[in-house]
Amino acid sequence: MAIGVLAMTSCRHKDLYMEEEMTSELQVVFDWQNAPEANPESMALYLYEENGLNPMRFIFSNKTGGLIKSPFGTHHAICLNADNTDWARMRNHGSIETLEIYTQDAEEIGSRADNSSTIPRPEGTENERIAATPGMLWGSRSNNISIIPHSGMQTITMYPQEAVCHYMVDVYDVKNLEDIESSAVDATLSGMAEGYCHGSQSSTDNTVSFKFDLKGNATEENLYGEFLTFGECPTTAAKHYLTLYMVLTNGSKWYHSFDVTDQVTNAPDPTHVHIIVRGLDLPEPPKEGNTELKTDVNEWQAINIGLQM
Repeated sequence: MAIGVLAMTSCRHKDLYMEEEMTSELQVVFDWQNAPEANPESMALYLYEENGLNPMRFIFSNKTGGLIKSPFGTHHAICLNADNTDWARMRNHGSIETLEIYTQDAEEIGSRADNSSTIPRPEGTENERIAATPGMLWGSRSNNISIIPHSGMQTITMYPQEAVCHYMVDVYDVKNLEDIESSAVDATLSGMAEGYCHGSQSSTDNTVSFKFDLKGNATEENLYGEFLTFGECPTTAAKHYLTLYMVLTNGSKWYHSFDVTDQVTNAPDPTHVHIIVRGLDLPEPPKEGNTELKTDVNEWQAINIGLQM
């Protein structure tokens, strides 16, 4: 049967064999009316028992669905895309309320490959894990699915929608941008939700600093970048600092933090946040033979200047 089911594995560590008379075929349909532009290559379905425990996982090699065999009884279901998720880490699979997706630790900061534990951090964020940003994620939940014996073909329809937030950053009026090594800047945004719980369809309440890249345009004197997040924590009131880490062509390393809490927390659309900061004067590397600017290239140095938000 060309049903698009690649695999079925159980999180219960039990034999996957189920007696024919104990199971029924179930047609799974993924309806994309809530995300019409989405085009994932594969989908995953987690089918939980009525108590929200002991899930079975089904993988579909398309975004439309297919047939599965399900045990009789009442179930709850979660679906999410299964493609392009090398970034994803999952934990707490055993309960529908706790299944969480999150990201791994970020790569080193700066072209000098500094360990993220050694870079300067804004006050109050020193203990936050520096995490990689998530990739695209869609998902939905359906409750109280009754699989009834001898009732013929039954259908379950899931309605996936976006589960991540889109962030844009623009840094305008950056002086001496041409002196940045490779015209690229590493950046972090603090106080963001570490993960997403599919069962409650909400972000987690523990915070991380997401690491991302900004590209430079020396002609227009600006830095810009886009990335995805899990949004803010539902109840944790965290400060959001945008911190830039810049390595100049002479090897010196500089950083500066902007408090962008208001822009994040009061964004008109929390799923599409645009952060804008202005005015950043980078130190100009000394000319050959000029010893006026002496720096320790092994240490990060703060840029302490007046800034206009």
